[in-house]
Amino acid sequence: MAEEYDLVVLGGGTGGYVAAIRASKLGLKVAVVEKGKMGGTCLHRGCIPSKALLRSAEVFRQTQLAEEFGVETNSPVLNFVKVQERKQAIVDTLHKGVQGLMKKGEIDIYEGFGRILGPSIFSPSAGTISVELNNGEENEMLIPKNVLIATGSSPRTLPGLEVDGSYVMTSDEALNMQDLPDSIIIVGGGIIGIEWASMLADFGVEVTVLEYLPTILPTEDEDISKEIMKHMKQKGITVITDIRVLSESLKIDGNVVIQGESNGETYTFEADRMLVSVGRSANVTNIGLENTDIELDNGVIQTNKYYQTKESHIYAIGDVIGGMQLAHVASHEGITAVQHMADKNPHVINYDQVPSCIYSNPEAASVGLTEKQAEDQGYEVKVGRFPFKANGKALVFGESEGFVKIIADKHSDDLLGVHMVGPHVTDMITEAGLAKVLDATPWEIAETIHPHPTLSEAIGESAMAVDGNQIHG
Repeated sequence: MAEEYDLVVLGGGTGGYVAAIRASKLGLKVAVVEKGKMGGTCLHRGCIPSKALLRSAEVFRQTQLAEEFGVETNSPVLNFVKVQERKQAIVDTLHKGVQGLMKKGEIDIYEGFGRILGPSIFSPSAGTISVELNNGEENEMLIPKNVLIATGSSPRTLPGLEVDGSYVMTSDEALNMQDLPDSIIIVGGGIIGIEWASMLADFGVEVTVLEYLPTILPTEDEDISKEIMKHMKQKGITVITDIRVLSESLKIDGNVVIQGESNGETYTFEADRMLVSVGRSANVTNIGLENTDIELDNGVIQTNKYYQTKESHIYAIGDVIGGMQLAHVASHEGITAVQHMADKNPHVINYDQVPSCIYSNPEAASVGLTEKQAEDQGYEVKVGRFPFKANGKALVFGESEGFVKIIADKHSDDLLGVHMVGPHVTDMITEAGLAKVLDATPWEIAETIHPHPTLSEAIGESAMAVDGNQIHG
């Protein structure tokens, strides 16, 4: 017999399970369909495991530098098996937490692959969900008043670069490496590629990054991209931009050999393994969109500002709709969608107020417009910068690289964007995010007393620097 629900969520990742919890708290009867483990890509194949590995790399690097802090140690040895065990323990702990939240919210979990059916005897409109259960039992039929598509995305690859999981990997396979290669080629210098490059270099791997565009981190502010490039090279990472990887040249024979073309010249690269990091593709295949009026554009689902599709009772959020492919974005999109279907008049997300983070070493973080974006939109800007080398806490940490950069409208003093690179900036960016939400000016940020000595003082000094009033720079 078919089970009826107020909401069925396709996908139990960060966006899906957060939306399910919010719906449950609003009194809706909710089910989640998830083929894999609750928590999805972010918990099991993305945010959490990669940051656990990055933390181990950071500790290993810091231990090698211990004598600079007056701590004498024997030469540290990396046990990568234990690194992986720690990573998995963190993932398992958080997975149990998500399962507990589902139970607490009395949310039904269907372990299997869900597809949207067209109008049927169960429902006069598209939306009935057929669940192909993982255990092989007969399909379950779910009849929801509303559907939320939160199926996420998968790593994209390049034609001809066949992923075998051993020599040629995406981030999914790389996360489960049981031993480190001596050398690796990373195809793609975006956020994921740079995080992996930084991590593996800190682990002692010889890293080469091949980026098709003229710069790494092309979506970031130009000054951030340049600063990260400088530090990647200081780590010994070979970064080659403006190069096209010739997929057809790939050869695997105990190692990886591939060619790249740049300015009419052909170059050959060789390493133990290759990591392909060229973006992600929305998971829209075989979920039944052809049975609906839902529209796709460039492979992603089209929605309105409340995440409704052309089928008003079917919503979609997260990577599957494109935009900012970030876990925290998917979560808030899910909350907005659920509140809308519950007639709660939700606040519409302003993506200029959403912080994004890069967890390389050094870290980078930003919110709002880059300097170029602001100028392209017609703003006459004024910019304040403050270096961490003039910040006491950064010197105490022994991590004084980087800066804080604040961009404001020269005429209105409106805050347009904040960009940071340096120690712990992924934690500090929230202050800038709050400033954007509150429509604060640089003067108001500067008037906020930042405790001393803290890294956050760099934000206050940068805000003062917008009008040339910084104290220590």
